[in-house]
Amino acid sequence: MTLAPALTIALADYRDPRDAADVVALLDAYARDPMGGGEPLSDAVKARLTGDLAANPQAFSLLARLDGEAVGLANCFMGYSTFAAAPLVNIHDLAVLPGLRGKGIGKALMAAIEAEALKRGACKVTLEVLSGNPARHLYEACGYGDYQLDPATGHALFWQKRLT
Repeated sequence: MTLAPALTIALADYRDPRDAADVVALLDAYARDPMGGGEPLSDAVKARLTGDLAANPQAFSLLARLDGEAVGLANCFMGYSTFAAAPLVNIHDLAVLPGLRGKGIGKALMAAIEAEALKRGACKVTLEVLSGNPARHLYEACGYGDYQLDPATGHALFWQKRLT
């Protein structure tokens, strides 16, 4: 079943109260999901999130709405590829409400991200995904995969060190 006729995707306006509330609510729903860590966002994060995103010129978010209700979110950040000497887009969060997964919303968000990336002159789109995340199948179907510069040196890993 496709939801395309009733589905809209648009850039979020972090200063618009409805968009801001939808960004926070969808990110909180994702954070509560096992693939998002299984814990709700703190009240402090909820209070700061959209103001911080609005103040960051490299940030943009896309909201997917089905019949006017927010059902999906992509939080993205512009970066820079030194090897290509060109901008890139990193998908930091991609979320679809649990009851609506597998209905084309994620695929539509991915297409909208790619279109926005091209408008912004990006040479590529990057993302990170947990190896056990079922969304890997969507990303693979959209042409994403781990990368390597030379098979002899292995594939890229995404590491982190928490500072707070």
